[in-house]
Parts: sequence; structure tokens; C-alpha cells
Amino acid sequence: MAAPSRPTERVAERALIALDAVCNRLYGWRGNPLYQSGTIVFALFLVLLATGLWLIFFYRVGAPYASVARLTANPWIGNWVRGFHRYASDAAVVAALVHAVRMYAQGRSWGPRALAWMTGVLMLIVVFICGWTGYVMVWDTFGELLAREGARMLDTLPVLSEPTARVFTGERPIPSVFFFLNLFAHVGLPLALFGGLWLHVSRVARSALLPPRPLLWSVIGLLFALSVVRPLAMAPEANPFRLADAVPADWFYAFWLPLSRSLAAGPALAGAVLTALALLLLPVATRRRGASAPPPSQVDESLCTGCRQCFADCPYEAITMRTRADGRADEVAHVTGDRCVSCGICAGSCAPMGVGPPGRTGRDQLERVREYLARAEPGAGTIVAVCCARGAARFGHLLAADGAALHPVDCAGNLHTSAIELLIRGGAGGVLVLACPPRDCWNREGPRWLMERIYHDREAELQPRVDRRRVRVAYANAGEPSAALAALREFAAQVAALGATTAEGAVELEAVCEPAPVAERS
Repeated sequence: MAAPSRPTERVAERALIALDAVCNRLYGWRGNPLYQSGTIVFALFLVLLATGLWLIFFYRVGAPYASVARLTANPWIGNWVRGFHRYASDAAVVAALVHAVRMYAQGRSWGPRALAWMTGVLMLIVVFICGWTGYVMVWDTFGELLAREGARMLDTLPVLSEPTARVFTGERPIPSVFFFLNLFAHVGLPLALFGGLWLHVSRVARSALLPPRPLLWSVIGLLFALSVVRPLAMAPEANPFRLADAVPADWFYAFWLPLSRSLAAGPALAGAVLTALALLLLPVATRRRGASAPPPSQVDESLCTGCRQCFADCPYEAITMRTRADGRADEVAHVTGDRCVSCGICAGSCAPMGVGPPGRTGRDQLERVREYLARAEPGAGTIVAVCCARGAARFGHLLAADGAALHPVDCAGNLHTSAIELLIRGGAGGVLVLACPPRDCWNREGPRWLMERIYHDREAELQPRVDRRRVRVAYANAGEPSAALAALREFAAQVAALGATTAEGAVELEAVCEPAPVAERS
């Protein structure tokens, strides 16, 4: 997958790298909330469902403000639950925006990921509508302001026989059906989000919907504490005959109000619609074209043994197993091009090295390693730093200044273990793989499968003949050179204590799972 190429993508990425580095120092990569923004949104959605179902029992469409006021005045079963609901809804907006910016900055908003982006935008719009209707249900001065602004824009459409704004003039009471419709939308739309969520993750294998438990309970505990320490207060009741001096607003949901109120109704509505369309169509504008579009993986059927490992490891379910056309009994892998993001993880999963993006299969990796060994001739104490191109490779000059020999790769998950073996047997003292933190891998599961292959015998595993003491995996994003340098120095000291290695000359690795010649199969 190509790196961000547009100025806005690069600016957003640099900001995220800096913030990620700070959060990693504070919480560690396992607890970094920025890495878990998408799962945090879903966790907050469940919180909103639970608290909303409780609050709805006390709401009365015939007396909206009075029923909410009674609830707010009750510190035991009302105020903190309402505060929890309010603060969770605000946090959900922040987490959703962080998640969207992250996907955009990392170039994950186009191609096979376009469906996830577009459904995410639609769900965010639904969240804003739910927040809008929730505040109108309270019918305080802020709810009235939102209702009037919505009616003002709606009245520009030639769909109703009379302007909806007349409902709020005060010449007659607000009909209960108005609050019932808001209640219906506020309760019904969140249920539709489950369908949107299913589409959102439909092209992702092994999707994680909830953050790790320590982070999950930390977020819930923080919001609960905030709802207790900072209880909500009621704003004045809406009154069409009284102009409020000041209207308390929730700017997480009403940041657009100053701009829309400064415009005529038509341009304000047009601006909102065009903004939504621009976000929905962003995959068209950001997609890579021509030479910049990464090619999907390909399968060399003569090498495929039907082991199903690439099928199991693909993070995007882009690989299926099919019956062979050549009469062999085993299956053969098949790549669905419009689902493949060219992450190359399948290349690291294939023992006979018969699958992967063009130029990035296991066999291509071995060829590049041989070229490197012939050119660099690493000494017995040399540490080869295999760096993810989106992470540690960006400060590779610092690693080189500290004595490491650099060998960049597109993604740590793409790295074939035979390349590690060839580096060790070719004379390198040790191989340090500097991968992105597992929860920040642009290809989702790259570091996870790499660790499984090196240390837990997952196909295609690092062979037992390789001294594991000379191989290490460390995590560092593009903003953590100090962490990478610390890992390099610690590993170099460990390798020095092991003593020198001897290069084996022209190393020929034994092919693993090599299919038998055609003549032997007949």
C-alpha cells in the first residue's frame, strides 16, 4: 500500500505520529487510546444504549422539560445516569473523528476500504442526528435553538404544505407528536447503526469490536467519575415569548451553529449536504491511480500446496481456496483483486513463497537479501535492522549512525522468515525487526503474524536451525526513535555476548513445502 501522497494526508499523519509517541510513553502501545479509537466508539455506543434505555422510562412526551428536570434533580438514579449518557455521547464524537482522521492519514480511505469509509461517514451522520434529537427532546433553550435552526433549513425544501417553523411561534402549544417523533428517531436510529456496523467491518477478518479490558474499563470509569464530579444542570425551559440572554450549548454537536446561523437557510442546508457528499465521496478523490496504485497479490499455482495459511492470515478476506483446474486433489489459493489492499501479509505466510504482490513475494525478498549480503558483507557483530517503511525506516539514519545495517520492508507482516534465516546464515550477528506497534499496523495484523511465525511455529515458521537468540522483534512507530535505539543497543549487547558467527558463503535455503514435480504426481 502506498504511503500518504497528498499534503493533507502528510500533515494529518505527522500530527498523529507525534500524538501516538506521547501516548505510547504515557500508556504503552497496549493502552494507547488513539490506536483504539474505533473500538472505543463501539464501547461508548453500548454505554449510550444502556443508559438511554434507562432514561427513556422516565421521559414523558406530554411534559418533556418537566420529566427531564425531575430526572436531573434525582442524584441517585437520574443525574449521574444522564451525565454519563451526555459525556459518553461527546466522547463518541471525539473518538469517531480521531478514527476517521487516522484512516485518512494512513491512506486507508479508498480502494477495497472505500465501503468501510463510506459506512463510517453515514454512521457519524446518524450519530449527529441522534444527538440533535436528544437535545430537542429536553426542550430547553438549547433544544429550542436546534429545533428552530433545523426547521429554518428544512423549510427551504418544497416538500411541506406549510413552514415547520410555525410550530415554534407560540401561537399554539408544541404538539406532543413532535416530541414523539424526536423520541422515535432518537431510539430507532441507533438500532440502525448495527446494520451500518456490520457493513463497516464486513471486509475485515477477525474484527475487534471492543478495546482491551484495561482500556475499556478506564474509559468507562473516567466517564462515570466525570458524571459524578461534574453533574449536569438544567438550562432554562424553552419559551417562544422570551429571548434567552445566553444559551448553553454542547459544542461537540453544535459546532456548526455559528456558521449556519450566519447564512441564509438555503446556503446553510446546501453547505451541510455538500459537506456530507464530499466526505462520502472522499474515496474517489484519494484513490491511487496508475503506477501509484499498489497491485493486488498474485498466486503461482505451480507452487501453491493448498495449505490454506494465506487464506487464514489475510486480514481482509481477499483470499479464497478453490478447486484446482489442473486435476490435482488439493486446493489452490485465489486472490480477489477488488478486496486485496496489497499488504503482502500473504507473502510472509506462504512457506513455498508462491503468493504475494508482484515484486514482494518471499522469493523476491530472498533475492534482495542476497543482493544486500553481496554488497554489504555484514560482519559477525553487525545488527541488521529490518525496518517497517512506515515506522522505524523513517529515522533509519539514526540507527545507521548507531552501527546498524538497514534493510527496509513494506510491512513487518510481509517479511518472510526465510529472509531472516538468510541474513543470519549470511554472516549477520543478529536481526532486529523494528515493527509498528501491533495496534497501529497499517495492515492490521502484520506484527501479530510475524511474532507467531518466529516464536510459535506458525506457518511459514522460522526454522529450528536458526538461533532465536540472534533474532528479536521490537516495536516503534515513526515518532519513537529513542525506543528503537534503546532496543538496538540492548540487542547489540546481547549479540556481542553470544560471540561471533561465521558466514556460510553461498547459502541455499531448503525449500519448505515444495510441491512435487508433475511427473511424480501422476
